[in-house]
This record gives sequence, C-alpha cells and structure tokens, in this order.
Amino acid sequence: MVSLRGIYFVFALFMGSFFGSIFMLSPFLPLMFLSPSWYRWITDRIVATWLTLPVALLELVFGAKVVITGDGFIPGERSVIIMNHRTRLDWMFLWNCLLRYSYLRLEKICLKSSLKAVPGFGWAMQVAAFIFIHRKWEADKNHFEDMLDYFCDIKEPLQLLIFPEGTDLTENTKARSHEFAEKNGLQKYEYVLHPRTTGFTFVVDRLREGNNLDAIHDITVAYPQNIPQTEKHILNGSFPKEIHFHVQRYPVNSLPASKEELQIWCQQRWKEKEERLRTFYEGEKYFDATRRSKIPPCKSELRVHLIKFLSLLYWTTFSLASCVMLYLYSFVRWYFVLMTFVFVIQEKVFGGLELIELACHRHYTSKSHLDVLPDKIK
Repeated sequence: MVSLRGIYFVFALFMGSFFGSIFMLSPFLPLMFLSPSWYRWITDRIVATWLTLPVALLELVFGAKVVITGDGFIPGERSVIIMNHRTRLDWMFLWNCLLRYSYLRLEKICLKSSLKAVPGFGWAMQVAAFIFIHRKWEADKNHFEDMLDYFCDIKEPLQLLIFPEGTDLTENTKARSHEFAEKNGLQKYEYVLHPRTTGFTFVVDRLREGNNLDAIHDITVAYPQNIPQTEKHILNGSFPKEIHFHVQRYPVNSLPASKEELQIWCQQRWKEKEERLRTFYEGEKYFDATRRSKIPPCKSELRVHLIKFLSLLYWTTFSLASCVMLYLYSFVRWYFVLMTFVFVIQEKVFGGLELIELACHRHYTSKSHLDVLPDKIK
C-alpha cells in the first residue's frame, strides 16, 4: 500500500530534479557550445548539490543509519567503483557513503539508457554526463570509449560507478546466474550474481591508458533489514533501517596488467563478496565488529549533518519558490515550457545532452589541432 512517506520522498526528489533541470542547469547549456570543459566543471557542482537531497531525506526524515567499514576513500582520487547490485536503488544509497568519504561532484554512473528519457531525473543525468548503456557490449563499446576518452581529455577527476553483475539480485536473476554457473562449472552464489567482466576490464584499461585512474574501490553493500528492492517499495514507505558499506581500496599499481588476469581478479572479488555477505546475513549483520572505517571520513559528522540540513532546506524552498514563480509570472511559464520542449526534443533528435557535449568537444579538439598545424599544411 502506498504511504505518505513514500509519496513525499519520491515527490521531493522529482520536484527538485525537474525544477533544478529547468531553472538551475538549463541556463548553462549554451556554455557547452563555447567551452565543454567549463560546462562540465560548473554543471558537475550544480548536480552534486541535488545529490545531497536523497541523503538528507533518508537520514534526517526517515532515520536511515549508514555504517561504513573497510578502507574508505582518499578524497578526490580518480577511481572505478564496483559494487554488488542488491537492489535497483543501490546507486542512490551510495551517495550516503560518498558524501562522507569523497566529493559527490566526481561520481558518474553507468546505467540503462531508458532512464535518460525520464523527465527531471533523466535530464539531470544527461547534463551530469552519466554513461547510458544498452547492456549489449556490441552497442555499448564505442560509447564507453568516447565517454572515457572525453573525461581523460578534459582531465576532470572521475569516480565511475559500474555494476559488473549487470542487474539487481532477484529470484529470476539468481536463477539465470545459477544456469551460467552450471554451464561453466562455477560455484553457485546466493548473495551475488556472477559478474560480467568485459565492460569492467575495458573501462579500467581505457582509464589507465588515459592516465585517469588512481584506484579501484570494491564496495559491498548490505541491508540488515527492510530491503527496498524497487521504487515501488519506496512508494510503500519501505525505507532501509540501516545501510552497510564495506570498502576495499586497490591502488592502480596493484592491479594485474593483462585483461585476462583482470577478469580473474574481478571474479575473485565477487567470490569474496559472496563469503562476506554470507557471514553478514547469517551472523551478526555487520561487516566489521568495530563498525568503523580504517580511514576516517574527509568530513566530520557535524559538517555532514549541516550539509544535509541545508540541502533539505534549500531544495524544499527552491521547489516551492519555483511553483510560486510559475504562478505569478508569465515569462517564467514561457521559459519553463520552452526548456521542457528543448529537453524532450534534443533527446529524441540527438540522443541526449551527453552526446551533444561529446560532439562539441570533438569540434573544439579538431579545431585546436588545426590551429597548431604549419601554415603550408593548412
């Protein structure tokens, strides 16, 4: 049954992303055509302010507790984050961890391409240059290559979240994982799915070649009780009581050099996750008895609490003010309609703002290369 708490959570996030896309992000869209790197620098920071809102709602309004153990992060480092996909909402809950140990503006997510068409959420994800995939390597490889090369070219620090399992853990996906294990003579897993390693190895190799990778963060997420599997569970008010993250950091110089060895390395991490999660769920339901990370967070709990409070205050006020402005001023309504039209049409015609951003970058890169050619060659 749908709950008022669930409706409030989804409504608050939607209104923030929808009005944020229209009134905070869209004024900077022209900058994409003038300087893609500056456009990326500014919009990453604007999007990061919204990413604090789900954290604030989960912890301040709904009382979710976050427990982080293991190695933690070194703030600002460039990394690939790999995580088990327990629910369809893991990517959002990870922001509770990154707010404390890193900078939310650095994170990019690999997620299914259908999400880019969702009003508000999808528009902001396009502006944020998240990597949308079709889950078919033949269709995704070139896009992966273009996006990763772009981040390397503009030298913007990157923390890229990917789910090697490809989908969340359900009875159906577990059954398919068991079939895969039987065909390949592998162990059957109960708490994770067998990972797909092709995309993972490609991403790591590409970032290493572009000198844009410092470490891999292997994160295991678990929910001691009340696991919200889908968005429907959130609407029903089924919020997690606790979210546990266990972080293991692997410096880039400790990783295997070849793709084959890197695939085996990833498979070994998932074997460890299976054992770690089995111990978690069948035992005391914590990863570490100390319930503390080896590396302290880069922000104090007071600072985190202040950020959450200000985020909740700002986005509530911003959404209400947007509604009032739309009601009072006709030019605001016209701007609202125009930018809604732009967001919808550009995705239908060009495939998304991230693709337009790539095209702008290619244009300026090719132009700069021509500018340095000798006059006789020109």
